[in-house]
Amino acid sequence: MQIAIVLYPGMTALDVIGPYEVLRAMKGAEIRFVWHEVGPIVTDSGVLVLGATHSFADTPTPDIVLIGGSATDTMTAAADTRLLDWLRSVHRTTTWTLSVCSGSAILAAAGILDGRPATSHWAALPILRTFGAKPVGSQRIVQDGKIVTAAGVSAGIDLALWLVGEIEGQARAEAIQLIIEYDPQPPFDSGHLSKATPKTKALAAKVAAGMVTPSDVGGEAVATAKVAWDGALRKIGRLRS
Repeated sequence: MQIAIVLYPGMTALDVIGPYEVLRAMKGAEIRFVWHEVGPIVTDSGVLVLGATHSFADTPTPDIVLIGGSATDTMTAAADTRLLDWLRSVHRTTTWTLSVCSGSAILAAAGILDGRPATSHWAALPILRTFGAKPVGSQRIVQDGKIVTAAGVSAGIDLALWLVGEIEGQARAEAIQLIIEYDPQPPFDSGHLSKATPKTKALAAKVAAGMVTPSDVGGEAVATAKVAWDGALRKIGRLRS
């Protein structure tokens, strides 16, 4: 089973590394980290570097495709026409198409989530509606046929365990959960908007803003406008057809 995990500059590492640690334990799993070309990819921290092992051209028909999000460059990736074309192409034949965090916004930009329910990081939920999806903020994992979207960052581990359960059964998923000792017992309970206090929400917004540089904001603004324009044209095309 070939599993293509998309890497792109500015991505959030845990979005894909969490699922990777689960999915690589599946029977016959062939993991590929894919991008335009093989080579290093700098994540949104600007410090951690991951490596693309295969190009899009090398990976035309993966069984599973997974894309994560970014704290700084989601829309820049969503404006990448080569990435969107590849996602549309492989989605036609995938068994499962998955996203973690704001990776669902990239799927939406590709038109894959048009009219479909989907989730994302809480900060990215409004983007989904803008690009034609139906945002669901109350669920950690949202399935619509072969498309499965997960909430922010850490939810990718839950998504991957869920998928193993669907493909190989609960026993295998539980064994993998034990292998990685995934037994969440957080010292605090503010991991969802419904649980966070107003003070925590305000501080979270401030901390998140501090993770983004002015150049990130400028680039994302331009990319967002481009993606919105492309989405509007796509919608007009559907109405005319």
